[in-house]
Amino acid sequence: MGPTVATGWEDGRVRPPFGIYLHVPFCTVRSGYCDFNTYTATELGPVGGAKGASVATFVDAAILELDLAAATLPDAPPVSTLFVGGGTPTLLPPQDLVRFLDAVRERWGLADDVEVTTEANPDSVTEESLRVLAEGGFTRVSIGMQSAVPEVLATLDRTHDPANVSRALSAARAAGLAVSLDLIYGTPGESTDQWRTSLETAIALAPDHLSAYALTVEEGTKMAVRVRRGELPMPTGDDEADKYELADELLADAGYDWYEISNWARTDADRCRHNEAYWRSHDWWGVGPGAHSHVDGARWWNLKHPADWAGGLAEDHPEAEREDLTPEQRADEAILLGVRLREGLPTDLLTAQGRRAVAGLVADGLVDGRAAIAGRVVLTRRGRLLADTVVHQLIAGEPDPVAVSGA
Repeated sequence: MGPTVATGWEDGRVRPPFGIYLHVPFCTVRSGYCDFNTYTATELGPVGGAKGASVATFVDAAILELDLAAATLPDAPPVSTLFVGGGTPTLLPPQDLVRFLDAVRERWGLADDVEVTTEANPDSVTEESLRVLAEGGFTRVSIGMQSAVPEVLATLDRTHDPANVSRALSAARAAGLAVSLDLIYGTPGESTDQWRTSLETAIALAPDHLSAYALTVEEGTKMAVRVRRGELPMPTGDDEADKYELADELLADAGYDWYEISNWARTDADRCRHNEAYWRSHDWWGVGPGAHSHVDGARWWNLKHPADWAGGLAEDHPEAEREDLTPEQRADEAILLGVRLREGLPTDLLTAQGRRAVAGLVADGLVDGRAAIAGRVVLTRRGRLLADTVVHQLIAGEPDPVAVSGA
């Protein structure tokens, strides 16, 4: 494996780290809140047998896209991070996931400290499958816990037994894998006590990393239909703010530090470096149907349906659309993403009007005053709750037209 050394562009700029994302679009049951690009066997129908559009042939097609990526970026540095998401990636045989990792290694090499993560449903892994992944080079597993409360899981249409989270975590640890747990708060009808139960259960399992995301009821999902019919209450912003504050308090007390608005880790070494690459606008190639890529300010995304993606690959063109970001767009994205991180954003990345807005944000309790004096924009807890407001003011240099609430 090659060392973690950035290589230079032809114009002398230092090249950022390079990552690979693999989107596995398969799931056993589609959750009621999910609007991701995922498909059950029933939804795929007869095309599920097409090369690349079925579990059995998916990795073969994904490796073909790696060939395309390697031809496009032959001088990319060794891969620093690989993240396999979905869907439920662990519906694929673990040997196939390792085969994909091997294919990445063969094309670019892997950094000495490479981070290799797969998401997993707690019901879709075993001691043996996790052992195969670890021995094949995977370093982390991100387990979709979502909640510890059966009633909440039922509302989310999650089918796993809450007790299986502990089993999966123990098996991952035995295999030598680092473990992250993913939680969701703000499920319609979820009480604060139920959310506290989920947090306390997750903390008691002592994972290395925790993510907690506010549920968004997306149009077109089964949950949105139930909310519209009055079967489920729409979550409120105040309720979600209260639950975020509770999460931050309990996690801090348990020794977890926030490093991004929705992510906490025991140590800096336990952070998800692949996700940090997104927030720092590093380069990555997204493999799979609907996957997004970003290299040096160019962004593109693949055809969405597995059969269309597989057909596009056969013609060396799985791409659906692309855009080249302007310098202004790149500057705005640096603010939008960078301000989410615990280290914050250097004020010298702001325009003059953006820098003038910082004092008002400090006065409103959204930005840390000491950090601002030191030349960085760092969100307070209240600022994390109102990050969109902060970003608007830093970019526009004026208050958000939506009034700042006391959330």
